[in-house]
Amino acid sequence: MKNKKILFEKTFGCVRFVYNYYLDIKIPQYQMDQSSLNYTWYADDLAKLLKTEDYAFLKEVDCIALKQSLYHLDNDFQDFFRNPAIGFPKFKSKKANLKSCTTLWINGNVAIKDDVIRLAKVGLVKIELHCPIPSDKLKSVTISQSPSEEYYASILFEYENQAHQQTSQKSINLVHSMPELSKDPDGKEPKYPSYYYETEKKLKREKRKLSRMVKGSNNWNKQRIKVDQIHEKMENQRKDFLYKQPRTDSQ
Repeated sequence: MKNKKILFEKTFGCVRFVYNYYLDIKIPQYQMDQSSLNYTWYADDLAKLLKTEDYAFLKEVDCIALKQSLYHLDNDFQDFFRNPAIGFPKFKSKKANLKSCTTLWINGNVAIKDDVIRLAKVGLVKIELHCPIPSDKLKSVTISQSPSEEYYASILFEYENQAHQQTSQKSINLVHSMPELSKDPDGKEPKYPSYYYETEKKLKREKRKLSRMVKGSNNWNKQRIKVDQIHEKMENQRKDFLYKQPRTDSQ
């Protein structure tokens, strides 16, 4: 698994490099005549870049993920042209909290069976499924690494039949409540479970420890990961609570 983690890191780095490389080309083009080179131009130029000795390292990772990075760059520019308030595309930082890369299903390069997923260049990776995998056509997979260095795979499928929209048979008004989550017309407030508050206390303790350490040191980095892991645990606890709450109310 260690070698696979190294390959994921290389892929994240190469995807970021390609995005920044072509953004650096696009900026003077935009400043000159307010125009933008399109995705086709990027893809053709990337194919030439992969053949050069200086950029041979890009061939170590999934080329489809690199092309998807170009697609995301093109989308970011199109969004900016449609609505300048969104802001001009920015260079991606190596220090970003969330790292990710996306690959498309092409000729079976990605496959999922039982508790493993096969990815181009990486090979077989064991996974924990959070829901049943549908039999519909697999479209893409996005691999991401959280600040706590956990890996996640977001899998997109194409459905032939659209889901039927259902109309709610019963509704109530909920008022936002700062101390808790919400308040219904009867004044009832759903309270987070006790284990959530225990995790919250633990987070405060670990953050105090982090604040006393030298930023950038090995101990600081280990403690930072521990704090991020607690943040993720709290987020999952909130999601679990919100998911179960409507079912609890309806019983």
